[in-house]
Amino acid sequence: MMINETRDRLILALDVPDADAALALARSVRASVGVFKVGLELFVRCGPPVVEKVAAVGKVFLDLKLHDIPATMKGAVASAASEKVALLTVHASNSAEALREAVSAAGPTAVVGVTVLTSLSQEDLSDMGIGMPLERLAVSRALHCKACGCAGVVCSVHEAEKIREACGKDFLIITPGIRPAWGDAAADDQKRVDTPGEAIRRGADMIVVGRAIRKSPDPAGAAARILEEIGG
Repeated sequence: MMINETRDRLILALDVPDADAALALARSVRASVGVFKVGLELFVRCGPPVVEKVAAVGKVFLDLKLHDIPATMKGAVASAASEKVALLTVHASNSAEALREAVSAAGPTAVVGVTVLTSLSQEDLSDMGIGMPLERLAVSRALHCKACGCAGVVCSVHEAEKIREACGKDFLIITPGIRPAWGDAAADDQKRVDTPGEAIRRGADMIVVGRAIRKSPDPAGAAARILEEIGG
């Protein structure tokens, strides 16, 4: 995906219960937000039609985190990808064959691999039977995605710098878990978080913001403030 202007670096997570709420929120902030994330909650409730509706407002980041056998990955990506979808997520822990099949079926849609969920800690990985240090695992999975033809990865700010060093300047890095210093930093389900400015400084191309904009009494103002921090 081409980043044509600063607002393309800001992705708003439309984690709302229905299409009407998603469209109202997207329209209210589109002066500052270029990309809108349609995740599992919204997609499962509203289905593919919500993608087309959101695409009329801005670029769509379809965050389904697909993970399956190669043939199913190919079919699922072919069904999900279209001119209406700029970015589509898959799990980076897929096999090389599955990732290559996904990329081959994506058409104009950029496939990005989710390295390690930002809700996970090193202790969580140990509980899952994964002994590799978290940062090394994220970098390893990013290199795996690059070798399979993915356009980039989703990772936390904490791993972005090392992934940038390993994968080069033309590899797309998207960081969720963004919490502006001036926002409500109350604890939630994400553990590896940081500010918009720090994400860009560490090598992120795009950041995903949800709560700081969605729960603000002035979503448009919050988005503009984040965009200004990105630009700085």
